[in-house]
Amino acid sequence: MAIPRRRELLLPAVAAALLLLLLAGRAAADDASSDDRGHDASPGCNNKFQLVKVKNWVNGTQGTTVVGLSARFGSPLPRTVDGAQRTFAALTNPPDLCSNSTSKLTNSIALVARGGCPFTAKAEFAQAAGAAGLVIINDDEELYKMVCGDNDTSLNVTIPVVMVPHSAGKNLKDLLDHGAKVEVQLYSPNRPVVDLSACFLWLMAVGTIVCASLWSEFVACEQIDEHYNQLTRQPGPNSGTNNTQDKEILEITAKGAGVFVIVASVFLLLLFYFMSSWVAWLLIVLFCIGGTEGMHVCLVTIISRINKDWGNNTVQLPFYGEVLALSVGIVPFCTVFAILWVVYRHSSFAWIGQDILGICLMITVLQMARLPNIRVASALLSAAFVYDIFWVFISPLIFHESVMIAVASGDSSGEAIPMLLRIPRFFDPWGGYDMIGFGDIIFPGLLVAFSYRFDRAGKKGILNGYFLWLTVGYAVGLFLTYLALFLMDGHGQPALLYLVPCTLGVIVVLGWIRGELPHLWNYGRRPENSVGEEV
Repeated sequence: MAIPRRRELLLPAVAAALLLLLLAGRAAADDASSDDRGHDASPGCNNKFQLVKVKNWVNGTQGTTVVGLSARFGSPLPRTVDGAQRTFAALTNPPDLCSNSTSKLTNSIALVARGGCPFTAKAEFAQAAGAAGLVIINDDEELYKMVCGDNDTSLNVTIPVVMVPHSAGKNLKDLLDHGAKVEVQLYSPNRPVVDLSACFLWLMAVGTIVCASLWSEFVACEQIDEHYNQLTRQPGPNSGTNNTQDKEILEITAKGAGVFVIVASVFLLLLFYFMSSWVAWLLIVLFCIGGTEGMHVCLVTIISRINKDWGNNTVQLPFYGEVLALSVGIVPFCTVFAILWVVYRHSSFAWIGQDILGICLMITVLQMARLPNIRVASALLSAAFVYDIFWVFISPLIFHESVMIAVASGDSSGEAIPMLLRIPRFFDPWGGYDMIGFGDIIFPGLLVAFSYRFDRAGKKGILNGYFLWLTVGYAVGLFLTYLALFLMDGHGQPALLYLVPCTLGVIVVLGWIRGELPHLWNYGRRPENSVGEEV
């Protein structure tokens, strides 16, 4: 038996969870740097930007490898570490190398500060001094794209040019200032053409939606009622743990969908301007609360399905009243699981706990929030479609950067919003994570789950129903999202740009072809006295 007092809090909790999920609804940008499409290539200045590994040794001891960015000009770097030479680094005089260097640079990697003159001028002075390469220290932690000037029409730089973050470059400079012998090795390994981690993430996202859609009938053993669309709470018996009418459902309305997106936009802007470590921590706490509740609900449902007797035993607790005895043991376990994830969230294995909590949360939300018909689905998904595109693609024109990507990247302390599934790039020499926001699963998932309930209520088969085709449509849309990431050289993509047409578009077109679009559009809007009649 669920806790009555607790259920009263679940509906606003689901609404808050949906708000956070929409904020996380984006496909994360690849961390590989992209090409500069807005610059006209000229001879000697037509290289693609590439991430560069800068391995270094201090007095013979290997240090931490630094990640830099190659320039539009200069010689290409070797693709393997075996093809890269280990070369001594040297400081220049002047430090910004905006004139001929008085220090010896022959066969060395010149380490210079940014500023004072164009990047191409620094490269030419370094090459004239006999340097084997040029490493430019940026004035902040971001990697700036080094392009040619309008007058650099006949540039002939034959040494590699790389920019490194300020902190890493300053550390190397300080070591050289104190007389240490610093060696560096520059190379730029290729990323794999097929990202197997992205394939696994694709399976996780599709599997989560399929699992959530089938959960009520095959795991929770709830019967799909023909008139499931009557979503208001029905009075029922006070006993019995499997009373489906005792389940709270949040019905999404067309008006609520519009208000919801407006509130989400305001919240997103507040995070953009006031994002800090305490705000990130607040979101982490909210994620843990939602993940704990989701894991608790999923575990109780699964264990009760395996052993029905365990799902019927209740105990009396002070202040809470009658609760499932199973919950008394599972809630502490889920709480400890979430706390351990928080403690070890920066470790290499933290993604496992984050994904488990996230999947449980999304399955629970999809059980409690439901779309009554395609009319409401069109309002919600169209609003989310515009929301995603605006805050990813259009917001840079107003705010000088993508608000969605800036917020999802977290604050300067390294804390990021945890409302996403992620998996390490195991086979990528650059490492990093493939990610997908919860919103990119939840919002299409609401429509896919509706299609399954509609098929079951109408006793439709696999092929003449809608669930199979919407699942395939979601899978294709997610594939197109990752394909766009690849073709756009890692630029952040609003996943709903591809997912909404592949799900909402599929059910609308398919319903129109079958002549069932009016039924889908108005499903659930019949009066109370028409129960049992066909519409």
